[in-house]
Amino acid sequence: MEEMSSSSENWDSLSEFTLKEIVEMENLYKEVGEQSLDKEFCQDVAMSCKSSRAGKPSITWEQVHKWFQNKHEGLQAKSKGPTDISELAFEAKSLKDNAWYDVASFLSYRVLCSGELEVRVRFSGFGKEEDEWVNVRNAVRERSIPLEPSECHKVNVGDLVLCFQDRENHAIYCDAHVIEIQRKFHDIGDCRCIFVVRYDEDYTVEKVHLGRICSRPAGCDWSANTNILAITDANTDTDTQQEMCVDEKLKLSFLY
Repeated sequence: MEEMSSSSENWDSLSEFTLKEIVEMENLYKEVGEQSLDKEFCQDVAMSCKSSRAGKPSITWEQVHKWFQNKHEGLQAKSKGPTDISELAFEAKSLKDNAWYDVASFLSYRVLCSGELEVRVRFSGFGKEEDEWVNVRNAVRERSIPLEPSECHKVNVGDLVLCFQDRENHAIYCDAHVIEIQRKFHDIGDCRCIFVVRYDEDYTVEKVHLGRICSRPAGCDWSANTNILAITDANTDTDTQQEMCVDEKLKLSFLY
């Protein structure tokens, strides 16, 4: 999980970006990595945002650079040292658009009358006004993994993947299943294979390249969901935290 190390001032700056802009910058960072910190690159990104910001303040290249810098530093910090529970990376499904976003922090938790556990999440790159309550069992999981060009063999027909869906009115990451693969000969630096996916949300079919696909970690969902309890415990004020017990089937109830 990415820790909330940014100040409130940084979050206010990040919240100036629209949802579409943040998703597009996430995709750009996956493509170019550290090159996104170049001044000219940030200027181009800021310029490309102008056409879609009617009635909104313009974004400066410095704001774009700060976003990419925070993203890069966050990933660098995660790569250092052994991973423990507090450093696990998660993604959560937003109720607003049914898309998956990286989780920056688990803020609190609650138990519904049905016994279902919900956590309040802050999405990575978003301000506090975008915080949401999400169901742990159905809408929180370990983060999906971007694939290198040399790893296309890891994707098989029938696999569940997280796929970047770029439509006229949105650009989001959605669950999809691979229904066909057209494998091509290529070197390790540039995958030319074509993947045919069917989106779980609307059952539409699309041909995509590897750069738009993230794979799902194998067998991680159970451990991810149970570890969230420990992470949320550490991040929640003990004076306001609700006490719960967890049996072997992950059923939760209040302690009266």
